[in-house]
Amino acid sequence: MSDESVEAERLRATERERLHALVTVDIETAEPLHADDFQLITPGGGALSKEKYLGGIASGEIRYLVFEAESPIAVRLSERMAALRYQSRLDIVYGGDHAGLRRYLHTGVYERDIAGDWRIVWSQATRAAEEIV
Repeated sequence: MSDESVEAERLRATERERLHALVTVDIETAEPLHADDFQLITPGGGALSKEKYLGGIASGEIRYLVFEAESPIAVRLSERMAALRYQSRLDIVYGGDHAGLRRYLHTGVYERDIAGDWRIVWSQATRAAEEIV
């Protein structure tokens, strides 16, 4: 397995770990996986900083019931940056509104820090055309 393949698998594992931490409200694990200047663009077009996003999860304002990659996680990799793209199954309660189980397309951009660890800097979710019945 090439170094690039090993690094791509490491990124996939990091993304899965991040999603699991968000669902289980494991902020201690989620926090260092998000860059300080992290920004999420929601399916509705809103923007959330790391502080608002993880704070919302910690407070229960944002509650993931299901958040998992449903398709293989595609990775485009360079020395310090990586882009990930995949389809997910997501069931979320946001601000008291339950969205229900739906499919989303996710794009995430990771940067590698000086220590060699990957941190997500940007994440964007778009609702997929097909619903889960």
